[in-house]
Amino acid sequence: MIILFRIIHILVCVALISVVMMQHRKSGGFTGSFGGGTQADMGGAWQRMSGLTKITAVLIGLFMILSIIQVLIR
Repeated sequence: MIILFRIIHILVCVALISVVMMQHRKSGGFTGSFGGGTQADMGGAWQRMSGLTKITAVLIGLFMILSIIQVLIR
């Protein structure tokens, strides 16, 4: 059971890295790579988010849930 959660966790990590790397930053330059964006970059509503952003949000949620489950199982 623990091995299954670890394998799923690794797959979610790889998928999350892949999706984040495929996204296109709206703000270019040096400040955009270090979180120097504005609130307008956040999108606001769920409907205004792109497909990759929605997938990223779901993968982040799965990552956090799997991390908590692995801590509780130990």
